[in-house]
Amino acid sequence: MTETRRRPLAELRSQRWYASNDIRGFAHRQRSQQMGLRREEFLGKPVIAILNTWSEMSPCHAHLRDRAEAVKRGVWQGGGYPVELPVLSVGEVMVKPTTMLYRNFLAMEAEEVLRSHPIDGAVLLGGCDKSTPALLMGAISMDIPAIFCPAGPMSTGRWRGVTTGAGTHTKKYWDELRAGRISDADWVDLESRMTRSIGTCNTMGTASTMTSIADAMGMSLTGASSIPAADSAHPRMASACGTRIVEMVWEDLKPSDLLTRQSFDNGLAVYMALGGSTNAAIHLIAMAGRAGIPLTLSDMAAAAAKIPVLADLFPSGGHLMEDFWFAGGLPALMRKLTPHLALDARTVEGRTLGEAIAGADCYADDVIRDLDDPVVPLERGRTLQLLTGNLAPDGAVMKSSAASDRLLKHRGRAVVFDEPEAMRRGIDDPALGIDADTVLVLRNGGPVGAPGMPEWGNLPIPKALLKQGVTDMVRISDARMSGTHYGTCILHVAPEAAVGGPLALLRTGDVVSLDVAAGRLDMEVDAAEIARRRAAWRPPPQRYERSFAALYQRHVSQADRGCDFDFLEGTSAVPEPEIF
Repeated sequence: MTETRRRPLAELRSQRWYASNDIRGFAHRQRSQQMGLRREEFLGKPVIAILNTWSEMSPCHAHLRDRAEAVKRGVWQGGGYPVELPVLSVGEVMVKPTTMLYRNFLAMEAEEVLRSHPIDGAVLLGGCDKSTPALLMGAISMDIPAIFCPAGPMSTGRWRGVTTGAGTHTKKYWDELRAGRISDADWVDLESRMTRSIGTCNTMGTASTMTSIADAMGMSLTGASSIPAADSAHPRMASACGTRIVEMVWEDLKPSDLLTRQSFDNGLAVYMALGGSTNAAIHLIAMAGRAGIPLTLSDMAAAAAKIPVLADLFPSGGHLMEDFWFAGGLPALMRKLTPHLALDARTVEGRTLGEAIAGADCYADDVIRDLDDPVVPLERGRTLQLLTGNLAPDGAVMKSSAASDRLLKHRGRAVVFDEPEAMRRGIDDPALGIDADTVLVLRNGGPVGAPGMPEWGNLPIPKALLKQGVTDMVRISDARMSGTHYGTCILHVAPEAAVGGPLALLRTGDVVSLDVAAGRLDMEVDAAEIARRRAAWRPPPQRYERSFAALYQRHVSQADRGCDFDFLEGTSAVPEPEIF
């Protein structure tokens, strides 16, 4: 590694607050001492923000208060002054209608908290689905030294001798309950046994997909994303983040120095090899947009066409994140992915990715496969399949590696629901004539329509069909799906119905055709009829007249553009605050 220049103390942002001998500098030093600090503890040191998404409503982040203390130890050891700043938690499950509605909120908060305080560098504590992209989006836009410290996945669950993973098995056993194959008592027993520790989902859902991508892009200590939350290695990693961020401040190593097209391509390669969540297609585009790097669904589809699923993890495979960790974790996977990686991309560690993974070994080739022995061959299915056609002119996505072979080319009669409550009431109605070949459609679940694109896309299968043994159907929505789920689900249809996308014009009884190999999703309705329906279509009223949701509906982009706000995209600089 080349020797890096150490910045003089006077160049640090915090010195504008603390170093002057005028009344303002006096007040800042005075108020810090008001908290019981000695002058020597904070003056003349890099000030490190610990942005903490801890919350008692976020079980995935329940341990981050302790991890913040570990980060502080590392910061003190490195010669910095740590300050913990709470930010929005965006914990899944409890937040309604969806944490996706608040991803941009947290991104804004992270950026503004860092800008408005005397902060020289930041450790970003998060991991549950939207917290990773949100914190990184804010840090990218602020562009001061930052390192992401992932929350880590929960420990493996077991129920009556069967390995269980959060989310994936919840959906599976819900269908089993509806079909009458498990009892109400079984269902209650499952509640306390499937999620048995702190941490994020233990499948390759959105949480581990996004933390792994951040890791591969060089924004975490290499391999940090694979460490289980309850493992003693996790607080040690958090402490190491604290020490390293102080060094990064002196080196002035910022996101703009790290995040190139190569680093995003590395993130894409890992995303595909992991069989990651379809949600990453939205978040990666938004993150790249903040970095000023063009990234499209076509770019993602091209990566998916080259890189098969190598990690044998739920929902595409059969193992859980703890198995992945013991197999060697992300460094082992990246070592096997070497032909598809830009090894000279830089990382927060101050070295290249190639240097970071040079000594990585795989200890379980059945968990982390070789390129010539994938979990799912490319000709069978991919992590991300891009579909276009007259139902999705700007694209829709699906995880064909987790879909049913028999449904990859399919024609069926559509049954269309306009909102989730109508679907809940009607899904088991025999009058709708739903059979195994029906194409189930839920619309008005997109970024504007819902708003916020909730995880409504894994539409339920009618109870009568479940009892017949039907476990998958073609399902289409402009909403998202949990990354822990599986099935032949076409998602993120763009443009969405609420803004006049063709999905708004589809009617129950129309025939829908899906051809995954050809990348097509179409309604078999002639152009003249589509034009008549469009002329008669009227946009629905905006659901919210006030609150953040109203701002969201007015400024959010469509799924194919990352669902960021139009006034936050790009790299335009914001002036530093005046110190008076």
